[in-house]
Amino acid sequence: MSAAPNLNPSPVSTAATAPELELIEQLKRQLARPLFTAVSSRFESYQNRLQYAELKIRVLEERLRLVRIAKYGPGSEKFSDAQLELLELEPGVSSAEVQAESERPPFQPSTKTKRQHPGRQELPANLPRVERILKCMPEQCVCKGCGKETVVIGHEESSQLDVEPAKYFVLVSKREKRACKSCEEEGVVSAPLPPRIIEKCLASDQIVIDTVVSKYCDHQPLYRQSAMLERDSGVELSRATLDGWVLKVGELLIPMASAMRQELLRGTYIQADETPVDVQLHEGRGKNHQAYLWQYSRPGATVVFDFRLGRGRDGPKQFLGQFEGLLQTDGYAAYDQIGGPKMVHAGCWSHAVRYFSEAVQLNPQDPVATAIVARIDELFAIDAEARRQALSLEARHTLRQQQSRSLLDVIQKQIEATRSTALPGGALAKACNYTLTLWNKLTRFLEYPELELSNNQAENSMRPVALGRRNWIHIGSSQAGPKIAAILSVVESCRRLRLPVRNYLTAVLPGLADLPIQRLPSLTPASWIGQHPELRSSCAL
Repeated sequence: MSAAPNLNPSPVSTAATAPELELIEQLKRQLARPLFTAVSSRFESYQNRLQYAELKIRVLEERLRLVRIAKYGPGSEKFSDAQLELLELEPGVSSAEVQAESERPPFQPSTKTKRQHPGRQELPANLPRVERILKCMPEQCVCKGCGKETVVIGHEESSQLDVEPAKYFVLVSKREKRACKSCEEEGVVSAPLPPRIIEKCLASDQIVIDTVVSKYCDHQPLYRQSAMLERDSGVELSRATLDGWVLKVGELLIPMASAMRQELLRGTYIQADETPVDVQLHEGRGKNHQAYLWQYSRPGATVVFDFRLGRGRDGPKQFLGQFEGLLQTDGYAAYDQIGGPKMVHAGCWSHAVRYFSEAVQLNPQDPVATAIVARIDELFAIDAEARRQALSLEARHTLRQQQSRSLLDVIQKQIEATRSTALPGGALAKACNYTLTLWNKLTRFLEYPELELSNNQAENSMRPVALGRRNWIHIGSSQAGPKIAAILSVVESCRRLRLPVRNYLTAVLPGLADLPIQRLPSLTPASWIGQHPELRSSCAL
């Protein structure tokens, strides 16, 4: 006995067009039941394959468009007012959503008024002043009325920022030698030499520091510095010589970076991120190895880079040890199952909104993705208002409870409704899945007042590395990696703390190799700026 055909339309068959349904009915009347069952089964199989192919084409088109946007499109994740107008035409909004949205207290936008132009910028008072007297022309020194000589009654004063080009000179140090003419047996004594960064080095400490700062603050590769030095001073120093200076400074700063790590782990809040960097392993393969610089920091405070040859969990696990505070990261799985048992994992809203921004870039006419981005922007606007008003952590926590909590409920409902209708495997579905999977981590900021909405500051600390990759291209060896990481840790910490890095390195580096390790915690950039607040600059570096 033949099996009874499935008379109930399948989900695939319901998507058939009217002519297709009519053809199915004709076949059903004309063909025998077993033959109709076989034809129907084959038809549904073809239809399934066709729908799968259509979905795959849409996903591949999205991926191709993302590649083109990344290569040729704008870098900003902001969208225009024209896209915001699409929200008024958003289809499929239920009455329950409209009611929930109407009951949510509206966010009060910033009332900040447009600042008036401050006028001519004042030059910093701490810069030295060099006066230049401009005398009148001879014909101006004689009165046109009586012919007598005029007298100076004052000066018209103006100021400009000026620069004196670097002057290279040879510093000759003469150490005084003393001896007693009456007691020759006492011998001769010489004045002690001040401590230096590199003993018996041809260059002074300032040249060594200038080389390090030029490479890791100004992103000048060593071969370019070597050419500039020869051009301006006539002294030919090879890139290998400059590289030796840099690695020596990095070696001296490794214990300092360890002290900064302990300083960071004693706190309660760490932001983490990682970025790739090429390393020469000299294995004869003809290509570099992709290593990683992991960055750990506290907002507005210490930054520590950790060099690793891979991107596995061992890196953050060894660095963080039994840390039990707040750890804010992106959704990378390597950050899971690390730290102490009481560690609290927090997510980053910038990463979440970035996925939705990609969906908006793929389809600027999509009102659903645009609406979600607009809601998340409101979330950031609440914290921006708290910063504008310079609210304390307690006051910001209260503001978040009043405005952010209800806004999060709206965002969650919007994303859940969108996920059920989004193209599987598409950019919008990925954005929804990413956000909902990390929802508990993303909403941690409601519980912890000190927690920021995003780890953007950690990402900003990666910019010197990204700029460096375009200039000094790679790290010369795996042994050099920890030394470079130590230099970057000090440079980036000084930038965050607004501590002039030249002043700090000049004060700390000479004699650092002979200092007991117990003194290092008092010499970290955070401790140094606490002891010398007058060194804090109005601008970074």
